[in-house]
Amino acid sequence: MIGHAAQSAAPKRGIVSQRCPAPTPDRVSLQRTALILLIVTVFGLGAGCRKKPKYRVPPPIPAVLGAKETGHASWYGQPYHGRRTSNGEVYDMDKMTAAHLRLPFGTWVRVKNLENGRRTEVRINDRGPFVKNRIIDLSREAARRIEMIGPGTARVRVEVIALPGTSRGERAPTTASAPPPETAPATPTPAPSDPSTSTERPCNDSPGYGVQVGSFGVPENAAGLRDKMNDAYGNARILRKETQNSPLYAVLLGSGSDSYTANALMERLRRDNIDGFVVFTNEGEFLDCL
Repeated sequence: MIGHAAQSAAPKRGIVSQRCPAPTPDRVSLQRTALILLIVTVFGLGAGCRKKPKYRVPPPIPAVLGAKETGHASWYGQPYHGRRTSNGEVYDMDKMTAAHLRLPFGTWVRVKNLENGRRTEVRINDRGPFVKNRIIDLSREAARRIEMIGPGTARVRVEVIALPGTSRGERAPTTASAPPPETAPATPTPAPSDPSTSTERPCNDSPGYGVQVGSFGVPENAAGLRDKMNDAYGNARILRKETQNSPLYAVLLGSGSDSYTANALMERLRRDNIDGFVVFTNEGEFLDCL
C-alpha cells in the first residue's frame, strides 16, 4: 500500500503542470514599459482632443488709398468653400476675394507676386490668415492668377486701391497719391427728403476719417438713417458715390476726424450694437450734398 501511495503521488510523465511560471525580471520590465506607453498614449490623445484656444482678431484699421505692405501670402479652398466668411458672405474659392486681419471688409487691394511679377486684384471679405508672418489669404482663383497654387505661399506686395463702399469700376490707380476728386453732375437731381442742401456747397473741404454705418440706393432711406444718427451721436452726413449702375448714398459719422477718433467712435457704436467700419474721405468729396 505504501508503495502504491508513493507511486500515485509521483507526477505522471507527459502531463504538463498548470501553474504559471514565476515572472522573470525581463518580463516584468516589458510589462511596465507597455503600461507606461499606454498611459502616455491615452493622455496624448486626450490633449489632442482639447479645443484649441481661439485666435483674437485685432481691431480693423482704416483703409488708406495707396497704402502698401509686404509679406507672405497663402491661399485657401476646401473645406472652406461654401462656408460663411467673417463678413457673412458665402465663401466662393473661384471668386476674387481674400482674407486680411485688419483691413475693413469691402476694401479692394492689388496683390503682386514678387517672385514672378504677376498681379491680381481682390476684395477683402474675410479675416485671416491666422499664421505668423503671413499678411493675406487669397482665394484659390486669385492664387491661380499669380501662379501660387503649387508653392502654396509667395512673397507679395499688397496695395489698397479702393475703399469700402466703392464698386469695382471706381477703384483708384496704383499710385501713392489720392485719386482726383469726383466731379458733381452738371444738373444733379435734388433729394426729396433734403431740399435745403445744395450740390455747390462742399460739406467737407479736407480729407479725413469717418465711420460708415449704412449704404443705400434710395436717398430717402439714407436721409432717414442720417437723422437718427444725428439725434443719437451728432455729425452724421451722407456721401454720394457714383457707381456703374446707380448712385449709392452712404451714411457716415464723424467724417473729417483723425483715425484714432474714428476708431474710438466705431468701438462706441459697436458697444451700442451698431455695425460700422472706418473709411477715408478724400478732399473734394461731397457729404450731404444730394
